[in-house]
Amino acid sequence: MNVLSTRFTKSFGVRHPIMLAPMGGSAGGALAAAVSRGGGLGMLGAGDGDREWLDREVSIVASRTDQPWGVGFLTWAIDVGAVERALGYGPRAVMLSFGDPSPFTERIRQAGAALIIQVTDVEEARRAVDLGADVIVAQGTEAGGHGARRGRSTLPFVPVVVDLAAPVPVLAAGGIADGRGLAAALALGAAGALIGTRFQATVEALVDPAIATAIVEGRGQDTERSSVLDIARGSRWPSKYPARTLGHPYLDRWRGREAELAGDFQAGQDYQNDVARGAIPPLPVWAGEAVDLITDLPSAADLVTTLATQAEDALARALTGSSS
Repeated sequence: MNVLSTRFTKSFGVRHPIMLAPMGGSAGGALAAAVSRGGGLGMLGAGDGDREWLDREVSIVASRTDQPWGVGFLTWAIDVGAVERALGYGPRAVMLSFGDPSPFTERIRQAGAALIIQVTDVEEARRAVDLGADVIVAQGTEAGGHGARRGRSTLPFVPVVVDLAAPVPVLAAGGIADGRGLAAALALGAAGALIGTRFQATVEALVDPAIATAIVEGRGQDTERSSVLDIARGSRWPSKYPARTLGHPYLDRWRGREAELAGDFQAGQDYQNDVARGAIPPLPVWAGEAVDLITDLPSAADLVTTLATQAEDALARALTGSSS
């Protein structure tokens, strides 16, 4: 008997209750395929639906695995055409995050793909239930990258969504970087975990080697949730979803002065100039609070197996009361 068998694994025909976060810019075809080969559900981070990127990365994932995989979008940044293009490739699931999913849900359902909606607060969770989500991802504020400005931590948030959404399966997200976190998510009533930062530090991730190194060397206390870097780089991200990143010179320079930064054209030019001359990285280093637990750069397929084994061990220890 597989102790990690859940409604999620049964619904998607995967071995382990682990889903790759569809991280824009790093969850490409190679990473998604590796996660799926390892027994999880690999997800492409299609972001704003760039057609050239999607065509390239879908061909990679389709050629490297015969297991289920899916596509994730930033809901605020896409149109129906982007979703329709993705559905044309036959993904097992489409995930919508950050914004109103309602314009896209019926089209996804008609195509036969599973509808996964990520939520960051209770109001979003209720809407996801009303829209008929097949899976709901409950993202706590420990998560790397963008999330709720006024959200809740994973530990109290996930059980609330589990109770609200039942019987819809819920995946926990935010601050999960090893099998103990996965075990904790299952104990909270979740059907699995959505994992992002941990998978950025793998050999298949589409990230600059310097970013992978920064994650391996990073510490949780060095992460910060802020809108400063989005403003400085001219991002269109909605202000209600600031981003958790590792430390950055512009955070130190503009912390608490976001309104001033938004009105300072020269600051934006300075940011671009600093990127061009290599004084700051091309992109912020998105990283969650569990970054301390990331100490190596394995293959993603091996990592899925490791996470599942660690979770089984953690659950067994919890049942026996053993700490070793």
